Amino acid sequence: MTATEVRSPVLASVASVSPIRLVTLVLLFSAAPLLETTRLTALSSVDVWWHLRTGLWILQQHAFPRTGLFSQYSNLPWHASNWLYDLSLAALFKIWGLRAIVILLMVLKLALAWATYRLARAAGARFWLAVALSAASQYVIPALQPVSSSLSIVFLGLQLLVLVESRRSGSVRPLFWFPALFLAWANLDLQVVLGLTLLLLFALALACEEGVRRAGVACLRNGGAPLRLKKVGAIAGLSLLCTLANPYTFHIFVDVVRSLYNPASFQYVAEMRAMSFRRPQDYLLMLLVMTAFLALGRRRSLEVFEPMALVAGTLLAFRIQRDAWVAVLPAIAVIGAEFSRERRGESLGSDGRWRWRKSLTAIAVAAVFFGAVLRLPPDKSLLQRIGRNFPVQACDFIGTNHLSQPIFNAYSWGGFLTWYLPDYPVSVDSRADLYGDEILERYFEVVGGTTRPEADPAFASAQMLLLERQSGMVKALTEIPVLRARYRMVYNDDLAAVFVRQSVSSGQER
Repeated sequence: MTATEVRSPVLASVASVSPIRLVTLVLLFSAAPLLETTRLTALSSVDVWWHLRTGLWILQQHAFPRTGLFSQYSNLPWHASNWLYDLSLAALFKIWGLRAIVILLMVLKLALAWATYRLARAAGARFWLAVALSAASQYVIPALQPVSSSLSIVFLGLQLLVLVESRRSGSVRPLFWFPALFLAWANLDLQVVLGLTLLLLFALALACEEGVRRAGVACLRNGGAPLRLKKVGAIAGLSLLCTLANPYTFHIFVDVVRSLYNPASFQYVAEMRAMSFRRPQDYLLMLLVMTAFLALGRRRSLEVFEPMALVAGTLLAFRIQRDAWVAVLPAIAVIGAEFSRERRGESLGSDGRWRWRKSLTAIAVAAVFFGAVLRLPPDKSLLQRIGRNFPVQACDFIGTNHLSQPIFNAYSWGGFLTWYLPDYPVSVDSRADLYGDEILERYFEVVGGTTRPEADPAFASAQMLLLERQSGMVKALTEIPVLRARYRMVYNDDLAAVFVRQSVSSGQER
């Protein structure tokens, strides 16, 4: 047999790959990362800066934070529960500078596209339906940020993917990855609790189905072999134990309550509020969820895991718009299963060209991705871009003139100040688990003008104020005689305004 004869089957397989499908997959996976290189939304993230500052602190101190670092409330307990993510971000920042933040978000967007597509395919969806579901999910899920919570979206998608494959095959072997997954997840993001909840729902669903099966009622839609509840329970228990293998052990569950579902955040932070249905994404999410429930209604089955996951995800998504992805992922799996290839008489393994399509797609996506990375601007240009959303020039003025502390700052700038103005502990930032409900509510009442400024100790003791130029507080400080006599504006631009107490003003007014 000649070498040409040996290579001919391989070359024939490669040639048989549909170029239309190949291009479609490359666009599906690359579109969002490519768009990020022009929009640079990663640099407008409110939270990424305190994550970066925390990671840099860990690198310098070789320790784990346990108090309110970078804040005027340094006596309060605080845990960097996302320490592994913060440390990784800081290490990348040491290598690539500000471009590391953009590259990280590009990777997260690529991972989201892959996870949603594979989830739809694993559920049984045809190629074009899987592409459509993945594209819709990328549009519906709120704008990703280069923070650890975005990684949880990918992890939950992977978890659902494994559960779907385990369910289809009737084998618990795919679940053996869960302890390692939860070990990493618990050190990367607090939303590991959502993964544990999903695993609990899966075990409860198996218990219910086993009870129905013992009663002699057929409950499996496709007649697959049932999973052993004892084995799944053992894996779930081991996964729970693995989540405790972190520097703060069981305290991360306390941090979940303080950080993720703070009452003051529900009232004052826009992304924590219920959906207002003023965006196209909200209506598309509702359409996905309604289609998924319709698909469940068409089934002649007593399987309860998919309904349980979809109901739980829907309740959370429509209550907190930030967590819309919790409903999107199970909806993809349900819709993909309802319109699966198996239901049309096709074998899931009939596409022999998938291996070559996967390899060619990976090579093409990698080439496009690295080409886009090389086109990213240098740090100086990125810092100018950051100045569109954060008070870079105002901070330079404060540092150059050594204005007095303590500072009272805008909420959305607190995280940025921890990184860019590290010598000035902030009065507030977006770490809800540090400040708690009382401090945050008092802050927002003062900023909103519903209570006297002196009611907030951080404002009463402040020697300098760094506020948004168009905020109501700036208007009050410049128009109300009592406040105008107490504070003097020493700097302002289109974005920020800096005030100091009259008795301690320093620097030249601009």
